[in-house]
Amino acid sequence: MAQEQYYDKVFEILQKARDTQSGTVRELAAKVAGIFEKGGILYVFGSGHSHMLAEEISARAGGLIQVKALLPYELIMDLGSGKSTLVERMDGYASILMAVSHIRPQDALVVVSNSGRNAVPVQLAREAKAMGVLTIALTNVEHSSSVSSREAGGQRLYEVCDYVLDTCGVPGDATVPVKDRPYQVGPTSTIAGCMLLQGLVSEVCDLMVDQGFEPPVLQSANMDGNDDRNKAVTEELYRRWPDLKYLLK
Repeated sequence: MAQEQYYDKVFEILQKARDTQSGTVRELAAKVAGIFEKGGILYVFGSGHSHMLAEEISARAGGLIQVKALLPYELIMDLGSGKSTLVERMDGYASILMAVSHIRPQDALVVVSNSGRNAVPVQLAREAKAMGVLTIALTNVEHSSSVSSREAGGQRLYEVCDYVLDTCGVPGDATVPVKDRPYQVGPTSTIAGCMLLQGLVSEVCDLMVDQGFEPPVLQSANMDGNDDRNKAVTEELYRRWPDLKYLLK
């Protein structure tokens, strides 16, 4: 059955991502934990469907307060997928995002793009890196290396970032052939990207505890007592780092 083909492919790709990316996740966790311990922020950006991964680890149960999703309206498909696709290809648009994002040199930025070929994610990462921001690509390296860049400088996302997390998917993302048709369904980039990012969050928290810091973790607002707990954790974070009260809004 087609669904079984998809499930098998997902398990295969998740296992490959686990086997090949765990070392990078551990190395990144040490960097990000250090950034959090000094009042920094982990920003996450993705356009089109990739914006779901920016939301995945931001302001959620079991998530870290010092994570902020960058969700520019023009790039998250609320105005239609056609417009977000075209905007993502615009040279120079990343400079506008940088100007309004308040990203600081002491922060980190994850840029999510399955293909890693379009102008906005590439240029956003490059500008952030030039500022001294720790930059992390979450991308499909096999896909990206098989296509040309649409960015004016000719670079792809995995070529400009400090670190690369590979979602280990296939070119085109979709994995299941449709019977008697020349195309596939069943993309895997979102599932694999989610696993790697949540793995990073888990490692960061583990390291912070080992280093004597309390991770600023949010618990589910739909469990009794957690509203008060989350408020206390948030207020303590803002007491220690007052700027975060405004930067994380």
